[in-house]
Amino acid sequence: VQLQASGGGLVQAGGSLRLSCAASGRTFNSYGWFRQPPGKEREIVGRISWSSGNTYYADSVKGRFTISRDNAKNTVYLQMNSLKPEDTAVYYCAADEGSSWFLTAYEYWGQGTLVTVSS
Repeated sequence: VQLQASGGGLVQAGGSLRLSCAASGRTFNSYGWFRQPPGKEREIVGRISWSSGNTYYADSVKGRFTISRDNAKNTVYLQMNSLKPEDTAVYYCAADEGSSWFLTAYEYWGQGTLVTVSS
């Protein structure tokens, strides 16, 4: 199983970026996006149920970020709009057999992609 995250970069505040997470090997019940700001702990951004497409978001990103999936490409996306400097972090995608909100439940992780939001 491999998760390949991509799409990070430098963007000005108020701008947008779309991250992708391509999964190979198999599909899982749930895919999550996490982020780790500089000097802080990793936190969940949101997750998507693969079968239903239902999405769930942390309060800090609700209304600005959208998670989606492309079944044919076995890829999960994180569309980030109205970015703020505090969104600066390394972003990770991860896969879970279940439907957990908690980081420790996710068994498979991508390598992370850096998002930097300048003010």
